[in-house]
Amino acid sequence: MEVHPVIIRDLLCFLAVGLLLIWGWRVLNWAWLTPKRLERCLRQQGFTGNPYRSMSGDIKQMFGLSRQTRAKPMPLSDDIEPYVTPFFHQIVNKYGKDSFVWFGTRPRVAIMDPEKIREIFTKFTDFQKVHNNPVLRLLVSGLANLEGDHWSKHRKIINPAFHQDKLKNMLPAFYQSCSEMISKWENMVSTEGCNEIDVWPYLVTMTRDVISRAAFGSSFEEGRRIFELLDDQLNLLIKAVQSFYIPGWRFVPTKTNRELKMKYNDIKESLREMINKREKAIKEGEESNENLLDILVESNIREIEANADRKNMGMSIDDVIEECKLFYFAGQETTSVLLVWTMILLARHPDWQTKARDEVLHVFGDNKPDADGLNRLRVVTMILHEVLRLYPAVVALSRSVPKDLKLGELSLPSGTEISIPILQIHRDKEHWGDNAHEFKPERFAEGVSKATKSQVTFLPFGWGPRICIGQNFAMMEAKMALAMIVKRFWFELSPTYAHSPYSFVTLRPQHGAQIILHKLGSD
Repeated sequence: MEVHPVIIRDLLCFLAVGLLLIWGWRVLNWAWLTPKRLERCLRQQGFTGNPYRSMSGDIKQMFGLSRQTRAKPMPLSDDIEPYVTPFFHQIVNKYGKDSFVWFGTRPRVAIMDPEKIREIFTKFTDFQKVHNNPVLRLLVSGLANLEGDHWSKHRKIINPAFHQDKLKNMLPAFYQSCSEMISKWENMVSTEGCNEIDVWPYLVTMTRDVISRAAFGSSFEEGRRIFELLDDQLNLLIKAVQSFYIPGWRFVPTKTNRELKMKYNDIKESLREMINKREKAIKEGEESNENLLDILVESNIREIEANADRKNMGMSIDDVIEECKLFYFAGQETTSVLLVWTMILLARHPDWQTKARDEVLHVFGDNKPDADGLNRLRVVTMILHEVLRLYPAVVALSRSVPKDLKLGELSLPSGTEISIPILQIHRDKEHWGDNAHEFKPERFAEGVSKATKSQVTFLPFGWGPRICIGQNFAMMEAKMALAMIVKRFWFELSPTYAHSPYSFVTLRPQHGAQIILHKLGSD
């Protein structure tokens, strides 16, 4: 029997209308009904924040206020919270600590209670990393963004590379890179014995040189192209993050998306060539160079061979590439910002600069810094901890709530997000006292545990099982660099310095760090 064309047309129309209704309902649910339901649930539990109004949430206000605040430097003070995170500062002042902000269609709840923070970091399989914008994965993925068994496997393979004994073998790389930077500074200091230098770009170069030598056995010059590509990629990604992300938009061949993909592929191929070369050499019996890449490749080979009868036990070449990108980016970024804020603070507090110098001269004398001596630098460690408290590299961490979860007495519905505002937690007078906004390294005289009263209130590297795997690497490098700097120079802040800390993935000095260096003499 022949079906009449009118019936076919009506059926197709009915199908099209049905699909449109389903699609429309899903969009309505995603863009309005679900956010309003989440908002009601949070308000019923005492949380407050701006009412949900649009799909962009508070993002435009957030970045707009940050740009407005950064338009001019702030007064020279360590009370940087209103300047670095002005929107969140306003929200807390308006609504209190139990507040939330809108990241697009998702409410992000601020959690500042130490016991709840402990629970979040301990139950890391429940409270997972936020992956709202897949574009960010083009910059770095690897261990920092993995979950579940995938994370456990990578952590097991990578752990040997960051063992304390392995890090000791990297001290010559730290020393060489620091020496080259200090030599440049000495050559720039005038015959009068002092000169103004913006130390920030030199610290960036030095820490990049360290990670190139320590991680890959190459000099910074050989790794320069990868760093330049990562910088370009980072600048493009920041623009993408500052706008509301539309699902699937990364596949649209816009100019920005094409550039991001091109740089991503360039970095990937450069690292692939480096990794394949080392893997081949190690399999052929060549002695390991004891750098991070060689240790990682060896550990991965052992894992695969030990589980030859099981599938997917080691890391693929793409996995190793992502971990190397993470080495490159995080390994350099964290230490450079720690050192620049340390120099700025010590330039403003010459008494602590003198204490650090006296300790370094007492421990090392005319000798090169070694691992045992670096571990005995009590005053230097106190200073670095206090810098990390006041100027943490990352000002906030976020976690997703993929299913309905309990957090203490709270019931968090699926779709909510959590913000752990490190900058605010590190300055909370309830935990750190009335001088919480002041530079007081003596608060760490008896260690971190005593300073925090064993609470989870000091989070420069995160906390718990997923604490940053490279924290010992960063601290050892920072101690080495600071010891060598204070031994050669005393320094003060230049009148041209403009205090403008801003969060560009990490907490950087927007206008550089102009320091007047005074030469103390050579070894």
